[in-house]
Amino acid sequence: MGLFTKDIKSMNDLFLHVLQDIFYAEKQIVKALPDMIDKATNRELTAALQNHLGETQKHVQRLEQAFELIGESPKGTACPAIDGIIKEAKEIAGDIAEKKVLDAALITAAQAVEHYEITRYGTLIAWAEEIGNSAVAKLLAITLNEEKAADKKLTTIAEGTVNRKAVG
Repeated sequence: MGLFTKDIKSMNDLFLHVLQDIFYAEKQIVKALPDMIDKATNRELTAALQNHLGETQKHVQRLEQAFELIGESPKGTACPAIDGIIKEAKEIAGDIAEKKVLDAALITAAQAVEHYEITRYGTLIAWAEEIGNSAVAKLLAITLNEEKAADKKLTTIAEGTVNRKAVG
């Protein structure tokens, strides 16, 4: 079921659909991060990805709580956007032999994921407030702040060492 399906008739339906979308996305990210961690050679990048794996597992738990708060069972719906971002990351990482360049590619792939998540969480928070689910909004805001912090950390790592080393 996509965003423009006839099954979405109300704002609550749309909210639930996007909540299911990000739930699916977070679970796919939990599966993808270990491979990125294994490929990273920069210690700071590896540590950041490992830390974010732990955070992402907590994001899944928070989403499960959000589903409970709205009286729904936690369930994902296929998200072609995150599937595409993860597929692209795997393809790029598979094509790069130079480890220093690979680290830069891993950062760009991780940031693409972060930016997708930031848009989804920002939207869900606004919608939750609008439809009267401030408890859900507060829960999701914790995750949004962690996603923004992860994105900022990746930028710091890229600009601090990884990009310079990749250029050589």
